Amino acid sequence: MKRTMQCISVAIFTFVFAVALNAAPSPVGVWKTIDDKTMEAKSYVEIWEKGGIYYGKVNKIITKPGEDPNPLCTECNGINKDKPVIGMMIIWGMKNADEELTGGNIMDPDNGKIYKCKMKVLDNGKKLEVRGFIGFSLLGRSQYWHRDK
Repeated sequence: MKRTMQCISVAIFTFVFAVALNAAPSPVGVWKTIDDKTMEAKSYVEIWEKGGIYYGKVNKIITKPGEDPNPLCTECNGINKDKPVIGMMIIWGMKNADEELTGGNIMDPDNGKIYKCKMKVLDNGKKLEVRGFIGFSLLGRSQYWHRDK
């Protein structure tokens, strides 16, 4: 009986360990954003999950000498108009769908435009593909963000 219980315990541990290894990495955390045109780091965005929905806000902006360290979203509309970009929610409504997040939106604080969004965690959780698009995913741009250590 004792031997049977040990075998069952080992089997359960092995199953749980295998499931944990195969689980998709989470997008939750802080990401360094990389501009897809200049390939320069632009900001740090924190992504979190609440009730199965993912959100993201700007935590910090990486500025060059002479740039405003706390810029306002002058191009935004509505409640974000002329508000500080730092602390601004720029990702909302994202939901898990297989191995990616979809169904939400992303806002570009540089121009105030809102795009549909999908995201996928890559490289064992070290990189995040963020695609903003209008209409179809083929009509858009992708950026690759890097997890902050």
